[in-house]
Amino acid sequence: MPGSALPSQDLDRVASALAATLPVLQRAIERRVDLESPHVKPPEGQLALLRFVARYEGTTVREAAQALLMKPNNVSALISQLTGRGLLERRQDDADKRIVRLHLTPTARRELAEVRRIENAHLTRALRALTEGEMDALGSAVGALTSLTRHLHSAGA
Repeated sequence: MPGSALPSQDLDRVASALAATLPVLQRAIERRVDLESPHVKPPEGQLALLRFVARYEGTTVREAAQALLMKPNNVSALISQLTGRGLLERRQDDADKRIVRLHLTPTARRELAEVRRIENAHLTRALRALTEGEMDALGSAVGALTSLTRHLHSAGA
């Protein structure tokens, strides 16, 4: 049975540190994108939806809502905003005309690529400033954070 052998107090300390650190890391990255992107960066919810559609082209509203842990009506509102900005397209499913599939526009692809380029450039620069030991620890932590995300996602579903 998976689990940690750490005492409850240590688990609480790690949980608190993650809860405090991860949003700050995300905000630092977002700030760099906001400062350097030639385009207005979509709000985080819209950006999350665009990234999901980029990864799962042709996804449905329901699939996106489940993956993003959002209510379908909230995802529908984001879709309306993004289609209004020319970043997302709704297309009817060929087999079932009741189903709408989501697709990025070429503009969205370019803007997402620019966001990724800025994020990667700043993260790479920051990573180069770390010690070898910190890089090793961070490399090991990526797998653990991915697993943690999966557990939190399945608990929220």
